[in-house]
Amino acid sequence: MYVLIGGAGLVGISLAQKLVELDHTIAMIDIDTTACRYARDQVGVMAFEGSAVSMQLLFEAGIRKADAIVAALRNDALNLAMITLAKHYGVPHIVTRMRQRDFEGPLRLAGAHHIISTVDLAVNTMVTAIEYPQVESVMHYEQGQVEVFKIAIPEDSHVAGRGLALVSRDSRFPEGSLIIGYQSHPHADLVIPNANTKLEAGSTILVVTKSALLHQVVDYLGLRSNHPVTSEVAH
Repeated sequence: MYVLIGGAGLVGISLAQKLVELDHTIAMIDIDTTACRYARDQVGVMAFEGSAVSMQLLFEAGIRKADAIVAALRNDALNLAMITLAKHYGVPHIVTRMRQRDFEGPLRLAGAHHIISTVDLAVNTMVTAIEYPQVESVMHYEQGQVEVFKIAIPEDSHVAGRGLALVSRDSRFPEGSLIIGYQSHPHADLVIPNANTKLEAGSTILVVTKSALLHQVVDYLGLRSNHPVTSEVAH
């Protein structure tokens, strides 16, 4: 894919590096000469110096052939302008960073397909790390309303040795939550479990749940209490 990124700051550069690793073709626009030089010399992407809301520069950077555009500029107003132009020129996939939540409506109205609130994501991740230190690799979706996370099953968990079918039918397992991945030990491959998969102690599970239910999942596994929940299976 040809991806055009507005903004060669920390977010833009880090994103460009990851996309290059995935064999995408990247062009960046930034007003900072040093940032553009770094993007070219260290990341190996095309970098255009100037304003990402300049129509002439957007044409030079290839907006009309871009498969996707990412607005990661220094403020929301500039991101709004950039995605408005991207929508006008028919870019099929538009992603933007958002700093202030007040811009969510205008950004969506302007044509953004994905709006990433970097502040909200950082705060939610930090809160989870403080409240639930057992939880690993948290990913937030739908502006933090949905969580996907990894968590290890301790030796004294009441689910240790139980099959996934029993756990899923347990009335105390938060409704709407799903175990979507299973890793028997740290060096094993992550697999998609089935009803017969046993959740052994020391293994790791990948769970998707609503953010408001995360603490219930942790409690259910017995990770926040000295007294694990008594198993009650609904038949």
